Amino acid sequence: MRKLTYFIACSIDGFIGDPEGDATSTYAYVTGEYLEYLKTEYPETIAAPGWPVLGIAPDTANRHYDTVIQGLGSYRIGLDAGVTSPYAHLREYVATRSLTGSPDPHVELIADDLVGRVRELKAEDGPLGIWLCGGSTIAGELVEEIDELVIKTYPQVFGAGMPMFGAGFEPRDFALGAVRAFDNGVLVRTYTRKR
Repeated sequence: MRKLTYFIACSIDGFIGDPEGDATSTYAYVTGEYLEYLKTEYPETIAAPGWPVLGIAPDTANRHYDTVIQGLGSYRIGLDAGVTSPYAHLREYVATRSLTGSPDPHVELIADDLVGRVRELKAEDGPLGIWLCGGSTIAGELVEEIDELVIKTYPQVFGAGMPMFGAGFEPRDFALGAVRAFDNGVLVRTYTRKR
């Protein structure tokens, strides 16, 4: 059984973006020691067009994930820049009811039964897991399927915005694993679901 990991960036107060989902204010923190950590530990979570810019070799192996699932809001960032397959080094799925056809043959759209499709992906054999990239709405739909959280907390307070989970109130317990602090104030915490 493969793991579904919500690998997500958020503010100190738990928002993944402003009310429309914009998180560009956090980009200033993706530098130095923290950027090197992302490049070496989670290279597959960096969009393919960024690899040559950041000096990531094209034959770099995926370390944690071979599949990415994202909502249309996250996917639209690439589309608006003319990138139809932002994670070409992964199997790409976009959960959307708005797009009627995929803009790229490498990207599969999931219009119905997102939970069922994720369960199928989790049941596949393989050493690598599934990365839930965002956003809030699909994280809310998949909250019961999430096995692990990797939360990259940026040293900013938004005050309001898009929450990590667009789900109703119901406490769910996770166990804290690794914690890593960086010199720029970013904190990366890993949690595993308690079953």
